[in-house]
Amino acid sequence: MESVARSIPTVGSAGANGLQGRDRCGQFQMPLHYPRYTQADYETMPEWKIDCLLAEYGLPVTGGVEQKRKFAMGAFLWPR
Repeated sequence: MESVARSIPTVGSAGANGLQGRDRCGQFQMPLHYPRYTQADYETMPEWKIDCLLAEYGLPVTGGVEQKRKFAMGAFLWPR
């Protein structure tokens, strides 16, 4: 029986497409801290900051500013 050597790319080695092993799995990395904004903070937060916050957590950054605000509040505020 003929043995076939298989090379398994590891993090730091270039894969078949020339990308690093970790790059093929995507760029998302869970942030260490959960956002601690209040509802009032979200209601006055500028659109660019909401966009950055949503993008940091890998969430969709589409729609108008009010839609983004509502989505961010639903995703990050805990019901009392």
